[in-house]
Amino acid sequence: MTTASSLTDDISAPDASDAFEHKRGPVATMQHWLHRFPVISPVIVLGLAFIVFGFFNSKTCGPISCGQSFRSGQTIGTNMQAYAVMATLAVGQTLVILTSGVDLSVGSSMILVHLIMAKLVADQGVPGPIALIVGALVGLALGAFHGFLVTKISLPPFIITLGTFYMFAAVGLVYSKAQTTSGSDMPGMLLWTGDKYAFKIPFTKIPINYGVVVALVLYAVMAFVLANTAWGKHVYATGNDKEAARLAGINVNRVLLSVYMVAGLIYAIGAWVQLGRSGSASSNAAADVNLESITAVVIGGTSVFGGRGRIMGTLIGAAIVAVFDKGLSLFKVDQQWKNFAIGGLILTAVALDQWIRKVGK
Repeated sequence: MTTASSLTDDISAPDASDAFEHKRGPVATMQHWLHRFPVISPVIVLGLAFIVFGFFNSKTCGPISCGQSFRSGQTIGTNMQAYAVMATLAVGQTLVILTSGVDLSVGSSMILVHLIMAKLVADQGVPGPIALIVGALVGLALGAFHGFLVTKISLPPFIITLGTFYMFAAVGLVYSKAQTTSGSDMPGMLLWTGDKYAFKIPFTKIPINYGVVVALVLYAVMAFVLANTAWGKHVYATGNDKEAARLAGINVNRVLLSVYMVAGLIYAIGAWVQLGRSGSASSNAAADVNLESITAVVIGGTSVFGGRGRIMGTLIGAAIVAVFDKGLSLFKVDQQWKNFAIGGLILTAVALDQWIRKVGK
């Protein structure tokens, strides 16, 4: 029979996990901490990349002759603007990968939405706010289509989004007639995300556009939602083990459908950011954004097997992609070798994820 004193003794007794903590070697301890805090490794990679590229670039350019220093406010601002679209789309990609899926159609979805919004205002005279609402609804519809095929037809997300990658791209090309819609034909609201202002920090100014602000706000909102709402916990539970989540009373199909719909809405926001960044709408926009968004998510510490990762890790992953691309460009490294470096980062990140997931096994 359990007594109050025995319960008190149990509570005051040393935790077995504490004792085990002291028995871990340095490698096992690091593995344990990376499992608990998956954002640590991308932070380390970003810090090292920034230090290395900044140091060698300053040595190469000199204090005066280099007009495009890696650490200058102008370069940082240009990087942020160039990768704002990819970083925005990577938020939706993170949600999908957290549920152990993948979306290969992020770029096609974004391109289709931004073409629809641009053509509505340029050809039909639709007001800018209405065009934005229509774009959001189209993004939700595209996501709902993915979610329906995943939950009702039980097709693998990889196959579904590979198919819609081609489908959405074809629809966008036909809809736009392969023509570019100029920014002069669009109202200021659609192009607002491209407006710039100077963000002042000690010793320099960083010129950024409002698309960067939209992306950062989106990250903050989704980080809060995933960490502090029941829906966020259900997303993690579904990605970790669908059957266990179902047995725990979670409507897995509803969660998956909502994830793809929210991702579609985020892609519509990315379309708005793209309109501001490019100042036009084209079916050829953001050609590499599909793989770049996946790269940012994986390098950012989100497990490709689902159920583990943080949205802020994706933001760091996007920054790593930007830093590597810009840093290697300043050294005039050939594009193919830049791709090689990014590919190496992806393989390293996945291998590290596999090693970290072995904690407790």
